[in-house]
Amino acid sequence: MDLQIALLLGQDGVTNGAIYALLALALVLVFAVTRVIFIPQGEFVAFGALTLASLQAGRLPGTVWLLLAMGTAIALIEGSAAMRARRFRRLPLILLINCGAPLLLAASLLAVSPAELPLLVQVLLTLMLVVPLGPMLYRLAYQPVAEASVLALLIVSVAVHVTLTGVGLLFFGAEGSRTPAFTDVSFEVGDVVLQGQTILVIVASILLIVALYLFFERTLYGKALRATAMNRTGARLMGISGNLAGLLSFTLAGAIGAFSGVLISPITTIYYDSGFLIGLKGFVGAIIGGLASYPVAAGGAVLVGLLEAYSSFWASAFKEVIVFTLIIPVLLWRSLKTRHVEEA
Repeated sequence: MDLQIALLLGQDGVTNGAIYALLALALVLVFAVTRVIFIPQGEFVAFGALTLASLQAGRLPGTVWLLLAMGTAIALIEGSAAMRARRFRRLPLILLINCGAPLLLAASLLAVSPAELPLLVQVLLTLMLVVPLGPMLYRLAYQPVAEASVLALLIVSVAVHVTLTGVGLLFFGAEGSRTPAFTDVSFEVGDVVLQGQTILVIVASILLIVALYLFFERTLYGKALRATAMNRTGARLMGISGNLAGLLSFTLAGAIGAFSGVLISPITTIYYDSGFLIGLKGFVGAIIGGLASYPVAAGGAVLVGLLEAYSSFWASAFKEVIVFTLIIPVLLWRSLKTRHVEEA
């Protein structure tokens, strides 16, 4: 391996690591607020990439029907609860939010040709289709068992992951998709060519991380999430709704996953089940951070990306094994350093 190859592999590693860092931050956020190990995080990446590819191909993405089906289920649950409580004035708002918005979005996509829309509009439509799936998943799958043990919540996450993988196969098929590059610009730095797409991914990831930092530091809802992450019982005593915190954390996780899928869609071919491996590598980064530290999780995710890139050169057949083996010494070290506390 000469210096040029090492730099090229480093470029790929940092690019992948930037995506893994975003997913690691989302996993840490969701676990800190809700105690959910969000295994389906990778499905949002796959759905984001495949939805954008469907729009650019002029097809109606299957996520429209998933959004409508989940919205209808939530409307039935919330509507039944409102009727039992005799809060009939809430029914129109429940129907409008959960059924009206998805129907309006579907009608808009049927009325125009998505392939002819500007790229920015296609990306915004992709986010509008995929991001709401996050809070909807929380409302349907996790909110009813929010007080269950971490193990029970993990089992629910596995079930949700398997379900979403099957839904992805049904809606998008077994063929992979890749979108055209967002930019063809490239820069020569010495003997290394920096692709504009790579720079775009890294810059967009950094900007999103900065935006998340400002959200948690400067906004009321961000501070409420931080309070819930530090002490759920204390946050409830201070009037912070646990359900609202859960919905907000899953919304952020869905936004991060969908945005990550949009970023990597021109870089790699995405299949309906590609999200699992991508999310698992973000999970390794989150584990390095102890599912608690955002900076350490982001740094660990970048390390995972670099390790994956250089492993693909030295032992491509074992690169996944090498990456996931990294979790063993980390868990061993944390088990020796952390005092075990029984869950109440």
